[in-house]
Amino acid sequence: MNTPNRLTPDPEQLLAQAQREGGPALGRLLELYRNYLTLLARTQVRRHLRSRADASDVVQETFLAAHRDFALFRGGTEAELVGWLRQILAARLADLVRRHLQAQARDARLERRLAAELGHSSQALDLGLADPRPSPSQQSARREQAVLLADAIQALPADYGEVIVLRHLEGLTFPEVAARMGRTVDSVEKLWVRALARLRRTLGRVEP
Repeated sequence: MNTPNRLTPDPEQLLAQAQREGGPALGRLLELYRNYLTLLARTQVRRHLRSRADASDVVQETFLAAHRDFALFRGGTEAELVGWLRQILAARLADLVRRHLQAQARDARLERRLAAELGHSSQALDLGLADPRPSPSQQSARREQAVLLADAIQALPADYGEVIVLRHLEGLTFPEVAARMGRTVDSVEKLWVRALARLRRTLGRVEP
């Protein structure tokens, strides 16, 4: 788990190193985004495949493709890298959906739709959960907030993370979340309040 802290390397310095050297530096760079990509992949696997696939496998395929094609990446910022990784993830998810539907031809429209949905989920993380007034330490970190939020969600107890993902990323109503989690609506609403409070405390402890 990539919980952000002062020991986490600067992603843009690591990106520059990976572009110079590849190899281990590229592996360390990609690991910074495992939680983020897994969270996005999980929402799409649930939506399109009803969880008949493992999101971690899709992310591993994304990393393999990123290793293979990294020489083609020309960006220099974390935001550009994150966008590029989302595009690769969308292509891998489209392949997965196609295999499950037993379709033969590549569907560029499906890839574009999945890329748009991944971008929307990323924005939901950033806009729906991030503090609209980030602390000076968070501003100086120059990190993609959606990536930090994904790491923080992964660090939560499992039921806290689940209620946040279902409510904010999948956009379910409280009755729908309750049905998915096998709880009452009242207990889900209370769980959600506690989960958000824990998440914001966790983010409050994040330092560059």
